[in-house]
Amino acid sequence: MIIVVDSTALCLLVNPSANPPDDPNTGRPVVQARDRIERMISELGANGTLIIPTPVLAEVLVRAEAGASAIVAELERLSRVRVRPFDQRAAIETAIMTGEAIRAGDKRGGSTDAWQKVKVDRQIIAIARTNNATRIYADDKALVAFARRLGMDVVSTWELALPETEENLFTANGLRPDGSDDCLADDAIGEMS
Repeated sequence: MIIVVDSTALCLLVNPSANPPDDPNTGRPVVQARDRIERMISELGANGTLIIPTPVLAEVLVRAEAGASAIVAELERLSRVRVRPFDQRAAIETAIMTGEAIRAGDKRGGSTDAWQKVKVDRQIIAIARTNNATRIYADDKALVAFARRLGMDVVSTWELALPETEENLFTANGLRPDGSDDCLADDAIGEMS
């Protein structure tokens, strides 16, 4: 499997304190967003590849400021992660997509975003397509809509599975896995002192 991430997913991977996106179904931040992204990465399998388009990397590095070089070094260390440029093949793919939109009478292809953002979204999609991506993980509504219009498989953070938990009779009732209750243990310690 070859997957591409947008800047939200990449932020969640490289920054433990990154703000999760809002779930459109609840209007609240996605619960365990980073854990969901980490599970998605772990499910790639031994032959899976995570592609980071250079426009996505640039957006994340702007936010990283002084930590940018550490992020790049860490990404280079990961064997299943590939940073892919907006190269000649992606430029041709972008030109084809833009030409089709112009011929259809709307160079933005239905997006209401600024023209510059539309162009960058097309670059990200072109990088995904020219690298044979099987899925895109994205939360940006315009990017998601554009990729889906092209028939691409797109998943957003709120659609990712929650990490598996080992729930048993105790944890299902709010206790620790061994059946103890932290509050009761703290009260007992307090009484003993």
